[in-house]
Amino acid sequence: MKPYAQMTHVGLTVYDFDKMLDFYLRFFDFHISDQLERPDGRKVAFLTRDPNDHHQFVIGSGRPKEVPFNPVNQISLRTDSLASVKEYWRACVTEPEVEINQTITHGNAWSVYFYDPEKNRLEVYADTPWQVTQPYGVPIDFSQSDEEIYKFTDELVHSEDYCEPFVDWRRRTAKEMGLEDWPIRE
Repeated sequence: MKPYAQMTHVGLTVYDFDKMLDFYLRFFDFHISDQLERPDGRKVAFLTRDPNDHHQFVIGSGRPKEVPFNPVNQISLRTDSLASVKEYWRACVTEPEVEINQTITHGNAWSVYFYDPEKNRLEVYADTPWQVTQPYGVPIDFSQSDEEIYKFTDELVHSEDYCEPFVDWRRRTAKEMGLEDWPIRE
């Protein structure tokens, strides 16, 4: 087995550096850990929300505005709870530079998908207690209470042919990967 390598950060090349830096600082409360302007005029900023990580997100200037296709499928950020996802959803509703793409449950997650000012698709999600076969996506209404969404998701996933506690899936997957002593997120 190869040595463990964890995905730790994403870099995004943008065409309006100042606007995008302002958006990510305001919307996600990132902290600038380093920033510079190169001799050629290109700018780069390293952003983090965790002082243990020098950067979790990098924004660099230089993307041509006329590129006909955005190669970014999505950038996903996991949060700690359904309540936190709903807080981001409310921020999306009130942020003039954000367009909501969809609000769904994947069975194993509650997600709000939206576009940043340059139309890069973002997802903020929280794990549910369940795992179902993927891909899976059913629209949900984040204006409902946490209890209503939880109950809706619980009934939905338990109507599927396959549903198991997510923690059991994690344990089984760790074992299949030969990582039986892996610290499983409960």
